[in-house]
Formats: sequence, C-alpha cells, structure tokens
Amino acid sequence: MATVIPRLVLVPGLGLDGRSSSRLRRRVPADVVLLPGMGRSAPVPPLDVLAARLRRRLGAGPVVLVGHSQSCQVVAAAAVDPRVTGVVLLGPTTDPRLRPLPRLAGWWLQTAVREPWWQLPLVLAQWLSTGPRAMRALWRVAAPDRIDARLPAVRVPVTVVRGTRDRLCRADWARQVAAAAPLGRVHELPGAAHMAVQTHPDDVAAVLRAALADVPGPGGGDRASGVSP
Repeated sequence: MATVIPRLVLVPGLGLDGRSSSRLRRRVPADVVLLPGMGRSAPVPPLDVLAARLRRRLGAGPVVLVGHSQSCQVVAAAAVDPRVTGVVLLGPTTDPRLRPLPRLAGWWLQTAVREPWWQLPLVLAQWLSTGPRAMRALWRVAAPDRIDARLPAVRVPVTVVRGTRDRLCRADWARQVAAAAPLGRVHELPGAAHMAVQTHPDDVAAVLRAALADVPGPGGGDRASGVSP
C-alpha cells in the first residue's frame, strides 16, 4: 500500500499573498491558496462561502491546513473537511476585544512597533495588490465570526501559534482559541510579533514539521510534498 504524504496548505492573512510565506516555503514546502481579501482583490463573499472555496482547493488530501491572522477564521470553518488531518493557526483573529476600531488601531500600533522594519515594503506591496476595498470587506465579514465557536467541531490536532510580542493575538486569547479545540494546544515563538510567518520562518517551519508529525496514519511524520506557486 502506497504511503499517502500529507500536504501543507497555507492561506495568507488579511491583504497578504504568497510573498508573505516565501521565506517559510523555502524551508518547508506548502501550497498557497489565495482568496478574496487574502491575496485577491475580488469581491469578498460570506465567510462560509470563503471556506467552501478553500475546501474546493484542497485536492485529494490528506492536508494540514495553515492559517495566518484573519485567514485563521476561514481555515477553522473549512477544517471540518475529512481531508484535513491537522490545523495550524498563526496569530489567529479575531479577539472580540478588537472589534471597536479605536481599540483595534491601538493594539495594531503596539504590534507594528515590535515588527522588524525591513519587512514594511513587502507588506505594503501585498496590501496594495489585494487592495483596501477587499481588505475592508474581509474584515467586515470575518471579524464578527467566532473562531472559538467553530473549533469544537474540529476533531484533528490544532496548534495555535503566537509570537510573544504579538498584541493582536494576546496570550489569553491564544489560550482561549486552543481550549476551544478538542485537540488544541498553544505554541509561543519568543521574540516574534504578528508577522512571524514572514519574520521567523525557521521557527514557523519547525512548528509545521511538528504538526505533520502529529498526523495520524501512514502520512504522519513524512515531509510535505506541496508545491509552492
């Protein structure tokens, strides 16, 4: 019987595209799925429609789904698919305390000043490519959706990852998200902020390899075979 090797399928965060994970994917192969507001400037549908579109892009499976920031909410909604054998949520949103815009702005600034400045041109280029209209629309669609209400239905290992300097995904929120999943756990990255996928690729790659090793069945522990775009 041939061994089925799980693939990593990564969805970029709000306004980001495949460039945000390019350094990571040099260390661990992964497929990238772009969706409206997450690398595509198309109109943003309801969150369950976004999740359905993601599920249509999963292929034959098995897969470990990886979300970053706002896309974690889409990943959580799609993770009930039987092809999904593991989930990694990098800096998951949306903490309900962030919904008032003044508080969101304050917490975002607290995180932004903790990010390396060298990545700013790369982030801005991705935001411009996705466009502010799609980004605003994704925020309106996703922010009210309770990721911690969806995760109880996800019966595969869920790793919640946060940087210790991240103020958008604070420690208590990360613990709440992980506790909502039957097989949830928290992993912290020392010194990282919200853009760990871009700034700490070695640390994130190690987490993804560990998630692959947790996959049950013949694929567990094998190297991913995804192809970067």
